[in-house]
Amino acid sequence: MKKFELSTDTKINFWGRTLYRIKACMDFITTDGSTIKAGSFGGYVEKESNLSQDDKAWVCGNAKVCGDAEVFGDAEVFGDAKVFGNAKVFGNAKVCGNAKVCGNAEVCGNAKVCGNAEVFGDAKVFGDAEVFGDAEVFGDAEVFGDAKVCGNAEVFGDAKVFGNAKVFGNAKVCGNAKVCGNAEVCSDEHIFNIMPIGPMGRSLTAFRVKNGEVAISYYYDIYSTAEFLSKINNSSWSEKQKNTAKLAIDIAIQHINTAPDESDNKKCPFCGGDGIDYDEKVKCNKCAAIASKDFWNKRN
Repeated sequence: MKKFELSTDTKINFWGRTLYRIKACMDFITTDGSTIKAGSFGGYVEKESNLSQDDKAWVCGNAKVCGDAEVFGDAEVFGDAKVFGNAKVFGNAKVCGNAKVCGNAEVCGNAKVCGNAEVFGDAKVFGDAEVFGDAEVFGDAEVFGDAKVCGNAEVFGDAKVFGNAKVFGNAKVCGNAKVCGNAEVCSDEHIFNIMPIGPMGRSLTAFRVKNGEVAISYYYDIYSTAEFLSKINNSSWSEKQKNTAKLAIDIAIQHINTAPDESDNKKCPFCGGDGIDYDEKVKCNKCAAIASKDFWNKRN
C-alpha cells in the first residue's frame, strides 16, 4: 500500500515547475512522534520519486521537494524548507524553517538544517551536526559529528568542521581547513589555515578553542601547540619542514584573537539561543529571531 499520493487538486507553480501537495494514504507516526492520518495533507513534491513510499520519511507544511531531489529513510522536511536539484535528505535528518538544500548536497544521519541556512554544491552535513541561522555550507565541505555552524558563518571548499566545534558569527572556514574538537570560531581572527606543511604537504589549521587557547588540527588529529611542536621535533621531518611548521604556528598565534567574546545580550526567549549583534540589532544564532537591541534586552 502506498504511503502517499499526489493531490492533483492542490498544485502550485514553483520556479516554473508544477508541484503537487501530497496526501497520506495510511496512518503512520513520524520519527518525531507526529501522527499522520490517512487523508491528511503534507507538503509539496514535483513527483512521487521525490519522497520515498517506504519508512517514515515525510514532507509537510509548505515545504517543497522537486527536481531529482530525494527524501527517504526517516527524514523530515517541513516549515518553508526547500530541497531541490539532486540533493538527498535521509536517515533521521531534518530540514526546516526557510532552509535550502540543493545541488548535489546531502543531509543525513541525525543532522539538522534549519533557519535560513543553505547547504549546496557537493556539501555534506551528517552525524548530529546542525547548520542554522543564515549559515552556508557549500562546495565539497563537510560538517559532521556534533558540530554546529550558525549565524552568518560560511564553510566551503574542502573544509571540514567536526567534533564539538562551533563556527558562528561572520566566520569563514574554507580551503582544506579542518576545525574540530572544542573549537569556537566566530570571526576570521579565530582561524588560520596554511598548506603545504610536512612531508605529505598536508593542510595545517590553527583555531581558537573554548578555553581561549590555540589548537592545531593536522590530518584529522588535534593537538595543543606544545603537543604538535613536540610531535614534529621527534619526527622524521626534515629541518626545513620542521622550521616551516614552526613559523606557521608562530604566525597563527599572532593572528588568532584568543580574547573571550563579550556580549551583554540576553538569551533568545523562544529557543534559548545566544543573542548576537547583527546589523545594529540582535539576532538569535539558533532560530534566527531578530529584534532591536533595546527591545531584545529590556525583557525581564
